[in-house]
Amino acid sequence: MTSIDKANSGYRGSADPYQLERLAEELASRETDGQLHLHNVDALGTDLPDYGPLSHNNPLLTGAEFNIEEFLLSRARATLPELRTELRDYLATLKEELVQLINNDYEAFISLSTDLRSEGSKLKRMRVPLGDLRSRVQESRSELQLIQDNIQEKLDKRAALREEKALLHLLLKISESVTRLESLLLIASPEQEDGFTGTNTPGGPSQEDTGEEKGRSNRAKHIARVAAEYMQLLYHASKAREENCAYVDELQWRIDRIQSTLSSDLDHLFGALLTNMRDNKADGRLSEIERSKFLVDLKECLRTYDILGLWRDAEDVLRREVVRPFLRKTVYHNALGVPQSPLVPKTPLQPTLLDLAPSTGFPLRTPYTPFTAFASHQDSSSSSSHMPAQLTTPHALLPEEGDNPLAYVYNQILRFISRDVKDIMEVADKVSNRKAPKEKLPSNGIPEPEDDMTGFQIFAHVVWEEVATAIINDIGDSVFAAGRPNDLRKNFDTTQNFIRCLELYAPSAQAIHVMRKHELYRDFDRRWQLPVYFQLRWKEIVVDLEEAFHEVRIEPSATKDKSTFMLSQTSALWKAITLCWSPEVLIPELSHRFWRLSLQLLSRYAAWLHSVYATIGEGSATARLVASANTASEASSAESVAADEILLRQYAAIISDLKLLENKIDNLWQQEISLILPPEILETTDDGGPRGDSSNASTLYVPTNTFPDVLKQALSKSTMITQPASTQIVAILTKRSCEALLPVRSIPSQFRAMSNKRLPTEPSYFVQTIFRSVKAFFAIGASDGPGKALKDVYSKEFSQEIFDNVAQKYISYLAAMKKTEESLRRLKKGKKSTFSLFGTAQADDGRDEERIRTQMILDVEAFGKEAQSLGIELEKNEHYGALKDVVLTHDQDDV
Repeated sequence: MTSIDKANSGYRGSADPYQLERLAEELASRETDGQLHLHNVDALGTDLPDYGPLSHNNPLLTGAEFNIEEFLLSRARATLPELRTELRDYLATLKEELVQLINNDYEAFISLSTDLRSEGSKLKRMRVPLGDLRSRVQESRSELQLIQDNIQEKLDKRAALREEKALLHLLLKISESVTRLESLLLIASPEQEDGFTGTNTPGGPSQEDTGEEKGRSNRAKHIARVAAEYMQLLYHASKAREENCAYVDELQWRIDRIQSTLSSDLDHLFGALLTNMRDNKADGRLSEIERSKFLVDLKECLRTYDILGLWRDAEDVLRREVVRPFLRKTVYHNALGVPQSPLVPKTPLQPTLLDLAPSTGFPLRTPYTPFTAFASHQDSSSSSSHMPAQLTTPHALLPEEGDNPLAYVYNQILRFISRDVKDIMEVADKVSNRKAPKEKLPSNGIPEPEDDMTGFQIFAHVVWEEVATAIINDIGDSVFAAGRPNDLRKNFDTTQNFIRCLELYAPSAQAIHVMRKHELYRDFDRRWQLPVYFQLRWKEIVVDLEEAFHEVRIEPSATKDKSTFMLSQTSALWKAITLCWSPEVLIPELSHRFWRLSLQLLSRYAAWLHSVYATIGEGSATARLVASANTASEASSAESVAADEILLRQYAAIISDLKLLENKIDNLWQQEISLILPPEILETTDDGGPRGDSSNASTLYVPTNTFPDVLKQALSKSTMITQPASTQIVAILTKRSCEALLPVRSIPSQFRAMSNKRLPTEPSYFVQTIFRSVKAFFAIGASDGPGKALKDVYSKEFSQEIFDNVAQKYISYLAAMKKTEESLRRLKKGKKSTFSLFGTAQADDGRDEERIRTQMILDVEAFGKEAQSLGIELEKNEHYGALKDVVLTHDQDDV
């Protein structure tokens, strides 16, 4: 028995320190209560988790982390005392298991301590040979390290020898390459004392070629071979130069000589090919087969230039051999004054801008949105949707009709480019491979230009440079005619069309971008001096308009055309505005300035109109007072009538011109201005008068979609006069109509003085004259009238207002007559009369009043018919209803 077992037996004999008997009893009672509780819970249908009694298999106790919340939830059916008891029982179980484990391994533990009693001496004896072994290992290691160092030293020497050998091989390659290149280029080497031997080298061009064509092709291939060898030499030389080899520096002068000779030979061959292409035939034309062979050789030369990076040298040769000689013969001083040769009849292969323009039925106008060559460089699907088929034709020329020598010169240049340069540019573009991939194209389909210092840029550096330089230096005085605006406008239009045609021959869209980025392109644009041109046009337009505005009187013309202005000042304004947007005057680059000038002209016209209206407004004061008076005793004099007639014509002319001007400007905006102005920014002035210098004008930036509002705002300064002028016209016509109504007051005395006492059957004569002035004004039933042009717009409105005013005056007259007749009746009878003006009649006075009432009814009905002839609706008119009530209602005294 072990000591632990003895201890346990002693504890059980003397006392129960763990109270195992009590715990067993409590566990039995708890299990009984738990089973009863579980039965009750199952009867209730709870779904709480139940892990059973605590054990080593409980997942909550064997997990990596102990979660007390989950543990308590798993024991939700147990009370705290029960849970404490359960934990204590589990603790007792763990202790018992621990004691059992100790008891099981106790004998092995005791035997291990017994077995290790004599192991110390053995370990000491084992330690003795370890020192000797360690020393031997260290000695062997040092010997191995020495051997390794010796091997590494030999390996390093061999590596150095290999590097030196490789460098020697590289230097030998350089030497052989230099010698071979000198042999291929027929350059005398330093060893050759007699200089040039005159013998052919193995790689040189054969002198036994049977034809010029074969020799030319061999020379192109020979130079291409030399160029490839030379590039390899440069690569080897750069590698040797990295090793600081003095031998390469010694050979540098020979390398430079090879480069110079190669470049010279290449230039000579390229120039010869260009010359042969142009002068091979007597008529200067080559067959397609010959031309294709020349292009193959040219492509080989251009590829060699591209390999060597000598793009500018190739451009210089093309400029010197082809472009510049032609321009010297074509563009020279007084070239525009030389008589032109007869025009060649147009063929389908030579469309002009007139052929390229859309068929609209109108003459060719300024190309505000000029065509470009972008679509021709895209794929077939995009080109078919963005560019007409004519633009892909091999020629695009300017129209030469009329006296336009500049177009003739430009067409000669375009024909030359199409014939002698276009194919070369396309070949060079393919060789340099400067086109961007389609998947990287921006949204507008035009790739951004790359660095123009690499690759061939013949279109910008040769064609455009030479053409622009020739135009500026030789015929610039005639083309950039800043002091002659008509000539400058014509030349600018022709030149811009020429540039657009020139862009059609560009090999790619990037070539066009490089040309437009060229400094000479910007200088060429500055040569036009467009601000000076605008100043001259501004002076022409404004001076003529100001002469018309010097007249402070309004004298309407007797025109019968509704599309013609009645005032000379309005006609002059419209002429000035249309001149701003005329194709013979407008330059698209100056559209923002002409737009501002148009707004300033409208503002100036408004200022003049207000000043003139103020002067004629004083003469209309009398008409306003008469129209607003309650009574009118006398008719207007002949002088007053004549003055009113003049005012009517003036006011009608103002309103008619403003309405016509508004319509014309709206049409001009829809058809011209909105299509010309740039969509980004609109620049206009906020002052009241025209200016010639845009730098002095304050600017207002307005989005494109508010352009019509800007025009309406500018026109509103003038059209605000329409309302007061309309009021004046209504006042004068109302006064005349009320004057025609004056005889209504004499109807009672007229009927009493008549011997014939029969009832009237016709309206009074004056009823037909009430609205005569209105009809005469609007030319209703007549051929002409002051307000004929306003009939469609203002006739009903003016007539309605005049009718209301006259009806009110009519009612006041009848009310006054009623009071007068009632006073007379009371004066005669001295008592309350049984008869009134509008009541039943007794005796003679009663019959007179009945006739008077009947006449009033006829007159009012005729008055209504006259109003209906002017388009007035009487059913809804309250004034006419009140008028009828006055003549139909009986007096209370008559009842």
